[in-house]
Amino acid sequence: MKVVVQVVEKIINEAHIHIPDGLTEDAIKHHIVGLYNSGEITPDLNIFQVNFESISATIVQQPQEAA
Repeated sequence: MKVVVQVVEKIINEAHIHIPDGLTEDAIKHHIVGLYNSGEITPDLNIFQVNFESISATIVQQPQEAA
């Protein structure tokens, strides 16, 4: 018997970055998105937390082998 198991997890990553002083909240958001989109923030991301969302299993019917 073959069973396909699917696990869904929500992964939360954390990065510590430096933001220039004096930016508005909107400018901070744009700055962070720009760092992420350019790939500059990717090496700093560490898995901080993994939350289990769901698990499911499906039995895959296989044809009987001829004797």
